[in-house]
Amino acid sequence: MRLYVNIDHVATVREARGTDEPDPVHAAFSAELGGADGITVHLREDRRHISDRDVRLLSETVRTGLNLELAATDEMVLIATELRPMQATLVPERREELTTEGGLNLASTEIRSSVEAATTRMQAQGIRVSLFIDPVKDMVSVAKTLGAEAVELHTGEYANASTSEAHARELERLHRAASDALEMGLAVHAGHGLTYANVTPIAALAAIEEVNIGHSIVSRALTVGMKSAVAEMRRLILAAPSRVREPGLWVPPIGY
Repeated sequence: MRLYVNIDHVATVREARGTDEPDPVHAAFSAELGGADGITVHLREDRRHISDRDVRLLSETVRTGLNLELAATDEMVLIATELRPMQATLVPERREELTTEGGLNLASTEIRSSVEAATTRMQAQGIRVSLFIDPVKDMVSVAKTLGAEAVELHTGEYANASTSEAHARELERLHRAASDALEMGLAVHAGHGLTYANVTPIAALAAIEEVNIGHSIVSRALTVGMKSAVAEMRRLILAAPSRVREPGLWVPPIGY
């Protein structure tokens, strides 16, 4: 399983003071030294954290792979096609949200149309496209129809589960959606709210080949440094139990 490290909140700290540090470009370098398989950043329309300058420098300096999260708008797609990151992940975006909440609503004709157009434009420039969706078979099917190469399953409900029953139920949803996506020929990624405490069961799902983790790693990096924080997360992922392929998932207790 690949670990992509989202460094958005390094830029959040920088923007809190309107200065030039900490620099997410430096953080990306340290994350790679710690074993990150790639770097993820979300260039938001309001530029609340990651800036155009960050994305341009990262596109030139990241040695692993750059995954650019963006909304399916003309402005964002134009930036992606100019910079040509290895991968672009289309995500929903609302200005009032603190962070991305839920997957793309591909049941909406308008959203489907914009996502399909963005996917076509970016793929024409050799960019691999992933769609951030809820772990629902219908959404997986639409993602396949729209031509995406991959889906990133929203793990927020799993991460926010407050009981063992809810935790197990959401893990099963992710397992089934990941299996459905794999059967349809899609690469399967996962992300949102994953932490050192809850990543192990996700890492045990055989169909998932990549996780995107940001806030938890950046938080840990404040204490031990980015290189060590990434290395710790990578060890947890690699130490997960045998990756399951059938129902009957290993579910640790809440707070594991």
